[in-house]
Order: sequence, then structure tokens, then C-alpha cells
Amino acid sequence: MDVVKTDRSLLEAISAAEIERVHELLKEGAEVSMTDEAGRSPLMMAVQQNNLALVKELLRFHADVNQKDNTSLSPFICAAANGFDDIVYELLQAGADLPSVNRFGGTALLPSSEKGYLKTVQLCLAAGVPVDHVNRLSWSALLEATILGDGGRLYRDVIRELVQHQADVSQTDDSGKNALDYARESGNEQLIAILEKKEVEAPFFQRVRSLLREDAVIQVLDLLEKQNQTNIDVLYYLGYTHQRSKDYQKAIGYYKKGWQQEAEFAFYLANTFRMMGETEQALKVYDQAIKTDQGFFYRYHKSNFLRELGRHEAAVELMDDLLKDYPDRVDFYFHKANSLRSLNRHQEAIEAMDKAIQLNPDNPLFSEHKTQSLQFLKN
Repeated sequence: MDVVKTDRSLLEAISAAEIERVHELLKEGAEVSMTDEAGRSPLMMAVQQNNLALVKELLRFHADVNQKDNTSLSPFICAAANGFDDIVYELLQAGADLPSVNRFGGTALLPSSEKGYLKTVQLCLAAGVPVDHVNRLSWSALLEATILGDGGRLYRDVIRELVQHQADVSQTDDSGKNALDYARESGNEQLIAILEKKEVEAPFFQRVRSLLREDAVIQVLDLLEKQNQTNIDVLYYLGYTHQRSKDYQKAIGYYKKGWQQEAEFAFYLANTFRMMGETEQALKVYDQAIKTDQGFFYRYHKSNFLRELGRHEAAVELMDDLLKDYPDRVDFYFHKANSLRSLNRHQEAIEAMDKAIQLNPDNPLFSEHKTQSLQFLKN
């Protein structure tokens, strides 16, 4: 057997999502832990495709859920960072390393909290991913959800989960601020009440959230459909529950109705299109939202999506736009530098890291990344 040829064929079959061919090649002895030039294992490639069937097939052949690529990203953290809940569940069952971190020092809980992937957050918390772990930007999951969220219904649900799992509300970042400080700056009284543990929850929606945590989506829909569907909270949970059950068209319908009343529904709608693979529709919704909201939220999360798509030129442009309004945000310089490195624009990445170092000279993360870019320039 030509092992090299078999392994190359396995990568090709994974890329083409040919599950029967993958099965045949693995039975013939193809190496399940082999990697491509980026250090990606077959399992990582399957995760990035959000291909649950392929993931399950690779796990049957004992693929390593914790094998990291050249950027120190594992299949488990990758799945969590993209909100691929079904895959996150399978990888947890297969022995995901709960405290494992990515190159930014974040566990699976941090990017899922940052991006508002509520079910992923619930899965990580239930499995025991450390709730108060701090990444190399000095943020915990609670700080990420508070700082990088919009304080809307979805992010309040994420923050409720974290608080209920005893997240440390007093934990501070490099600036000396905690989640409550940031919530007070935003003036979001509902978010403040959650963080102060003084929230008086409506029993009906408390019940809805409890059932959703248990994946009782049919029961939730039965309850919600009996309610007044002009109620904005009912519309949100109807959209979210249909999204969870992958009835995306119904989710879109409810989110569009909600968007007529409140701007935050644009984020839910864009994310639904993303889950459907409707990339351009998702970007169009982001663009519409940005026209009416020049805060950081939609621009930042659009840039996240662009990086996820590998559209780093557009992501850099958006980061430059954000930095005009938020020149003291070290995380924006950091994200800009990482996109520039992906584009082999290493001198510009160094300049971005220099800005971050000036703003926060005590954080070694920025100096380390500058050193890496300097090394790339030499090579």
C-alpha cells in the first residue's frame, strides 16, 4: 500500500466530504492523525466544514479531538468558537480537554461567550470548562460577553448562564474594570441586575430558558405559540428556538418581525443566515445594521465573520474603521495584526502590535506576536 498516496487521498476525500470514501481509506490504513501543510488533521477539516456525519466517522477511527494545528487550535475549540453545537457535544463525549486553550489563551468557553453561542456556552459549562479562566487579553468569558456583546436578549442569556455557574463578577481585566463596571458604563439596567444577582425574572421566560437548557424545544414552541406574538420577548425566543431546531426559515420570519421593533434582531438574523451557509445574506444584514448603528458591535462582529471566511483584506479595512472611533482598543489592534499576518503583510502587523504595546506595555502577548512577525520578515 502506498501510504503517502493513501493519506493524500484521505485529505482529498475529507475536503470533498465523501464520507464513504473516507471510511474506505481509513479501513485501508490511512493515518487518521495526519496533517496538511497548515497542521490540520482530518478531524479539524471536518469540523471546519461543520460536517457532523464526517466528524462522527473520524471519531469511530479514534481521531484525536485535542490535536492542534499550526496555530494551536484544536477541533474542540474550533467547534466551540464557531457555535457548532452538535459537533461540540460529540467532541465532549470523545474526551475533549476542557482546560485546553488556543493561541490567545482562551478555552472553548471564551470565544463562544464572546460570539453569543448560547448552546455552546451551556454545553461547555455543563461539561466543566473552567468558568473563570482568563485569556491573554486579560478577559474571562463573563468579561468577553459583557464587553463584546450588545447587552441584548441573547447576550443577557449567555451572561445569566455564566453567573448561574458562579462566574466571578468582581474579576477585573488589565484596565482594572470588572463586568459590572462595563455594564454600568453602558447603562443597561437589565444587565446590571443580572450581574448584581438582583434580577426579578418573569416566571414564564424563566421556564422557557429552563426547558431550552434541557433541549425541550417542542415543549418550548408549544408554550410560545400560545402567547401574544407581538411581544418582543416572545418573538426572540420563537426565533431562537426555531434556530436551535434548525428550522431556519421560521427563525428568519420571527427575527425579521423583531427587527422591525428592535435593532438587536439584526444580529440574530445575520447569524441565522451564517448557520445556513448564506454568507452574502449574512453580510448584507450586517451592512444594513451598521448603517443605523455606528457603535462597535456590528462592525466588530462583521469583522469576526470576515476573518472566519478568510476575507482578511476586508477585515483589516473594518478594523481600521473601528480604530478611528476606538483608538485605545488593544484587542482591535491585535485582531488587525493577525489578519495582516494572514496576508503576509508582516511590517504592518508589527506596526499594529507596536500600537498595542504602547497602550498596554505590561502584556507580553503583544511583544510575542511582534517577535513572530519580525521572524516572518527575516524568513
